[in-house]
Amino acid sequence: MGTFTVGLVPHPTKSVLDSVEILRGWTTRSQAHLLAMTADAARVGEGVELVDERTFRDRVTVVVALGGDGTMLGAMRLVAERPVPVLGVNYGNVGFLVEVEPRDLPEALDRIGEKEFSLEAHHALEVTHTSSGFENTYLAFNDASVARRPGEGVVTADLVLDDTPYGFYKADAIVASTPAGSTAYNYAAGGPILSPAVAAVVVTPVAPMSGIDRSVVLGPSELLRFEIGDGTHSAALEVDGRVVGDVSAGCVVALTLRRDAGQVIRLDADRHGRKGRLKLSLLDLPLREDQLLELVPSDVRARFRERAERAHGIAGIAHDDDTAVTGISPVR
Repeated sequence: MGTFTVGLVPHPTKSVLDSVEILRGWTTRSQAHLLAMTADAARVGEGVELVDERTFRDRVTVVVALGGDGTMLGAMRLVAERPVPVLGVNYGNVGFLVEVEPRDLPEALDRIGEKEFSLEAHHALEVTHTSSGFENTYLAFNDASVARRPGEGVVTADLVLDDTPYGFYKADAIVASTPAGSTAYNYAAGGPILSPAVAAVVVTPVAPMSGIDRSVVLGPSELLRFEIGDGTHSAALEVDGRVVGDVSAGCVVALTLRRDAGQVIRLDADRHGRKGRLKLSLLDLPLREDQLLELVPSDVRARFRERAERAHGIAGIAHDDDTAVTGISPVR
């Protein structure tokens, strides 16, 4: 495994040094290399080779993202030119992309070394923003949206499909989502959930006032374009939740689906699917995770905790009763 190279992408603020130490030990024993980007030097500590972004992309065999779904998305965008497998280690809260908890990382690395895993392909949206003659392109694995800024009126835009006008929007925001991203902003806005097996794009208006007032599902080869109208004074272009540009009248936002732009490591696809369905169902409840836990009898909570301690050892318990019962870390 001498040419096997693990790329490390840490959470921007949380301490992940316990997992970095596990990665250092595993790569040393496996005669593999461990890389991180120079910009992350302070977060990964000693014993990790630091390289620039281009070298990182060119050399890694697999990427380990230590964080939540946001860190995962950043790691996937980073290597999208050469979509190597990405493993997510959960340092967030409710994650749909992350695969393992920090305590399970040693076993996960052993299975990766033995090639005992599957890959889940993820589509992405190529987003091209044209304004005043300047053009910028971004990649969104979840969604891209044009959203009004507070106090700045509404978003008006014509929807054009393959150069054919389809209709118009007048709304607080317009969200275009991939199948994976359909469980996020799109779902919160009342849009449908798309199966990950489908290559499609769903477009959903947020608080529509006139024009198209429901979701539109588009095929993978259709070129989608929002031509921003005169009624838009100041709006933001958001890509996977990050504001990347300003949008106003005359701007054009074009989107097309890039198939299989990312590869996510799954160690147990069935288990991940069950957890995902559970997390999605919990999002529909008008309760926080800690409030939901109060509905579980204390004796049941105690039994779950005892089972977790027997399975992982008391020292390996990284979360509290909430996680032992629900599998979801509470919001701190």
